[in-house]
Amino acid sequence: MTTHVPVMTAEVLQFLRPERGGLFVDCTVGLGGHARAILEAGATRLIGLDRDLDALGRAREALAAFGDRVRLVHADYRAIEEVLDREHVDLVDGTLADLGVSSLQFDAPGRGFSFQRDEPLDMRMDRSGGDTAADLVARSTERELADAIFQFGEERFSRRIARAIVEARREAPVDTTGRLAAIVRRAIPRRPGRGPLRIDPATRTFQALRIWVNQELDGLDRFLEAAARRLRAGARLVAITFHSLEDRIVKHTLRALEHREDVAVKVLTKRPVVPSELEVQRNPRARSAKLRAAERLGPA
Repeated sequence: MTTHVPVMTAEVLQFLRPERGGLFVDCTVGLGGHARAILEAGATRLIGLDRDLDALGRAREALAAFGDRVRLVHADYRAIEEVLDREHVDLVDGTLADLGVSSLQFDAPGRGFSFQRDEPLDMRMDRSGGDTAADLVARSTERELADAIFQFGEERFSRRIARAIVEARREAPVDTTGRLAAIVRRAIPRRPGRGPLRIDPATRTFQALRIWVNQELDGLDRFLEAAARRLRAGARLVAITFHSLEDRIVKHTLRALEHREDVAVKVLTKRPVVPSELEVQRNPRARSAKLRAAERLGPA
């Protein structure tokens, strides 16, 4: 059974202020941890979005006690305006987007997000359609692979890795997590005289493929603008990221919105809020989390 520990729950509640009541949107409801905390803290209603049907099923169980105070929708977080329109909702009292991969996705067998088990190389958050990581690895050119691994994984050995993948797939498909991880580890040179590696050499490549498969960076700026546009005056938007590429987009987009007249916000976090040392000790997956928040200004 997957154990899900929502990240920085106290900080999320501090910024969202659900004790005021009203309608809140959890754009990546996952297993329902943050949503439960928001509802227990005083939110009147909550709409939860997720593109992972497995996660939605678990969230439905976790939030069943709240009855019709909760509405769960199978949708990508970037479809927030379409969802609100379908629900006949104009403005909301707070929005949360926890952009990390959920514990369910990492831990559930067969999802292919982790190299801790040898399983099919899938990595799709929404398994109802779209290319798997194995599909992209099979058909992409060496240059396309190298560019994706460098851009999304910030991997300095991206060209070596891409070359090794292309050579390996000539012999047999690279369609399992174990095979891909082994190829990447062999491709990255070990520097003599250094101690044990801090992270597995395959980590950045797996991150890159996951971002590529799920198009995690595409439209993130437009989502933030849309989410801000649907906030009431004084309502807040909270975004939690887990890698520098996402955090950079969130930071620059929120700053840009400070200077907009139509969707003006005030950034509440000049620097990102990070988990406490105690939280990281209790939940090591929180260590790379960064939280940024903004408040809607003007007539709305």
